[in-house]
Amino acid sequence: MDEIKSGVPDEGYRSGYVALLGRPNVGKSTLLNHLVGQKISITAPRPQTTRDQILGILTRPDGQLLFLDTPGVHSGYRSLNRHLLRATRGALESADLGVLVVEALLWTHDDAEALRWLQRTGIPLVAVVNKVDRVASKARLFPYIQALAERGEFAAVIPLSARRASDVERLADVLVPLLPPAPAAFPEDQVTDRNLRFMAAEIIREQIFRQLGAELPYDTAVAIESYQVEGGQQRIEATIYCRRPGQKAIILGDGGNRLRVIGSRAREALQQLTEERVWLGLWVKQKEQWSEDHHILRELGYDD
Repeated sequence: MDEIKSGVPDEGYRSGYVALLGRPNVGKSTLLNHLVGQKISITAPRPQTTRDQILGILTRPDGQLLFLDTPGVHSGYRSLNRHLLRATRGALESADLGVLVVEALLWTHDDAEALRWLQRTGIPLVAVVNKVDRVASKARLFPYIQALAERGEFAAVIPLSARRASDVERLADVLVPLLPPAPAAFPEDQVTDRNLRFMAAEIIREQIFRQLGAELPYDTAVAIESYQVEGGQQRIEATIYCRRPGQKAIILGDGGNRLRVIGSRAREALQQLTEERVWLGLWVKQKEQWSEDHHILRELGYDD
């Protein structure tokens, strides 16, 4: 894609990085996908689905919002956990605006920790109360929102459902004026800075979570071994890492049936993303301490 040339911003035009922060499973990735109008961050009904800082780009006539989706704020001591926390800290270091995402009627230690991380940056803050559509009695929302507003100096507290287009647009309307005056940093048709190799690994990992549900811990990872384009077809080979032999058997399923379903669903999603035919080959490897193996972590794109 063509690069945007730097220069004097249009009068009133604003652009900047917006860090989305919160505990796991509050809906940050769903919110990001609906903000940019395309699925760029995987979602699953379990915490800690996001493992990397993912950039989502929303370009409007009045500004360009560069959203940084981050792994949920959590405790952990493995090498992988340290990577996740570094990704979150990196997002905060480059952010011009912070958005604390919480779930309606809930406030936990991890929510408080996420707010502390944001407050230490000194950047303007907005609080988003997500999943309000799940609250049967709306009268319960007002005291919750009032208490949340008193927890920090927020420019705004926005109750919404990340799945409602009108709510997401209203949030963008609030965020743009809080950004610094600046020209657009990316072309208006670009929605992320991630390449197809990264997206392929994420889509496969999403299907592992969705097809296995509660059967498998989060001790899995996906490495793309090969990504080639041949005659209008995307040819992808990937390895799924897991910790124990029992987990490998769960992923494979009876006669390999479950792995075939994971591959089929992932291939369909990749074809929708690339708008081309996709051949996808999946293999499963068991390695007990993969999340502590620096060589594997480097293969997966995680720094030591």
